[in-house]
Amino acid sequence: MNEKIITLSSGIVWLIGLALGGPLIIAGLIYMAVQTAGAPGYESTLYIVATILFSLLWLLLLCGFIVVNPNEAKALLFFGKYVGTLKESGFFYGNPFYLTRKVTLKVQTFETGQTKIPEVKDPTTGKVVQESGLSPRKPTKVNDKDGTPIEIAAVIVWRIVNTAEALFQVDDVEDFMYTQSESALRNLASQYSYDTNDGEHSLRGHIDEVAKRLREEVQERVRTAGVEVLEARISYLAYASEIAAAMLQRQQAGALIAARERIVEGAVGMVEHALEMINQKGIVELDPERKAAMVSNLLVVLCSHAVPQPVLNTGTLHN
Repeated sequence: MNEKIITLSSGIVWLIGLALGGPLIIAGLIYMAVQTAGAPGYESTLYIVATILFSLLWLLLLCGFIVVNPNEAKALLFFGKYVGTLKESGFFYGNPFYLTRKVTLKVQTFETGQTKIPEVKDPTTGKVVQESGLSPRKPTKVNDKDGTPIEIAAVIVWRIVNTAEALFQVDDVEDFMYTQSESALRNLASQYSYDTNDGEHSLRGHIDEVAKRLREEVQERVRTAGVEVLEARISYLAYASEIAAAMLQRQQAGALIAARERIVEGAVGMVEHALEMINQKGIVELDPERKAAMVSNLLVVLCSHAVPQPVLNTGTLHN
């Protein structure tokens, strides 16, 4: 549905005109009453009818004032037909029969896993028992690309850019945003692994790429509601509670293996460098058997997790 931007006349001019017109109408009615004093009955009836009609017309004209606040728009309806949207802030005057629908143009944000809480009133006293607002965040539980259960939530920043679509294409634009964002997040999480070491994009390791994909997917789903998604980012990401301990052990094991690989790589380089220096300086001639024993001892010293204990050799060089 296309949005129509309209402009209306200044409300100040109409306010001054109606303020001056009221006393003039009253003066005219008084003059008519004086002129019809002692006149036949039908003239008195005409005076009464004219008084009622002018009073109703003046009151009806007072209903045409429209106030538009900053970052706000008013959609105008004329007996159920969409006339246009007034986006310019200020004080205006339009058709008294216009029905106005307020639409906020402010940038809004919410976190997935939240729902709108309606206002609840006490039926006996009419007092508000529960204020309207958003429920606490509840991360979405979903399986990632590898089938691992994870919990995920995202922050969505959005605003309305087409008031006609936001009002008439969906029942409630905020509820529509919550539902579609949740659906987009579930779909996105199922296309990525939580974490990976094979170079593929993952939820934990490629935050910017995931955020870009999430914004594009949410935007595609809410385009019909006249909404622009400004930003979408992952705000919470964790393994599901039932596998969190096991996955933590897996991460620790992976980190330990990676650390050991670096240690062994460094130790081999140090041993190689040591053998080259001994050979270049001619410190001692090493046959293959002695070289193998030296390499073994150096690797044990360099790669051992515990502090090595020295052993005193009381025999000969070969025993």
